[in-house]
Amino acid sequence: MKLGFPKISIVTPSYNQGEYLEQTIQSVLNQKYPNLEYIIIDGGSTDNSVEIIKKYESKLTYWTSEKDNGLYHAIQKGFKKSTGEIMAWINSDDLYHNKCLFSVARIFTQFKNVNWIMGKNTFFDEESNCFVYDIDPYNERWSIWRFYRLEPTRFIQQESNFWRRSLWDKAGAYISQNLELAGDFELWLRFFQHEKLYTTNILIAGFRQRSRNQKSKEGMQQYIQEIRNLVKQDIKNKKRTFYFYSLNLLLRIIKIIPFKNMKSRLKGKLLVLPARILYTPNEGFQIQQK
Repeated sequence: MKLGFPKISIVTPSYNQGEYLEQTIQSVLNQKYPNLEYIIIDGGSTDNSVEIIKKYESKLTYWTSEKDNGLYHAIQKGFKKSTGEIMAWINSDDLYHNKCLFSVARIFTQFKNVNWIMGKNTFFDEESNCFVYDIDPYNERWSIWRFYRLEPTRFIQQESNFWRRSLWDKAGAYISQNLELAGDFELWLRFFQHEKLYTTNILIAGFRQRSRNQKSKEGMQQYIQEIRNLVKQDIKNKKRTFYFYSLNLLLRIIKIIPFKNMKSRLKGKLLVLPARILYTPNEGFQIQQK
């Protein structure tokens, strides 16, 4: 490990995303992170994607362009080539925020018990303008119990997730290829078996929202059905049905409490929400429970 800079492995799966791919690559390489392992797995694109990749191949650890079995197969191929202590993937139209890899490295270096993190949810439009939606009611804190509840429009933002390889190995060292859209969701379910997800107010990455040809948007109903099936099966397998339905009942009862702060604290305790890793210029990174 370079002094103070753990190796970070990032995989980008891509297929015919030439319109946005170069911006994604630049958002990774322009970090200037000194211990980066960057891998691109292209699925045999027929547009200008390969030409773009070759433009940057001297700065890539590995790349290939060949027919594969879809997004999650490409990600698995990339991670099998990786060796970094910290892992992540970013899809070929999403973007990292400036210097975010340094923040990720600092968090994992400073907090040895933290093995999985997510940055603040941010988004990009087709012109790469960055924006956020309204404030998450739980300050973007997640636990398995909140995850189970499948709150509408509230998801764990995949591109902002980083984890230690030790967690990846504990969870089986694979991403499921049996799901067309919800492979990330299934991976988070397995991660939750072993670790807390710590969130931070640092901007790490943003999801690009497009008006056309966006599989995650066009297939939203299929995605919802896949994650419902996964949650139902996970609750059953882990014998959590009684607690889960009791939890939902208690959360409904809490709604009648007139005091907002008390209501928020009680919800957080019932959902077993973990601490957040908050950054300020004067104090740096600190873990805060609220």
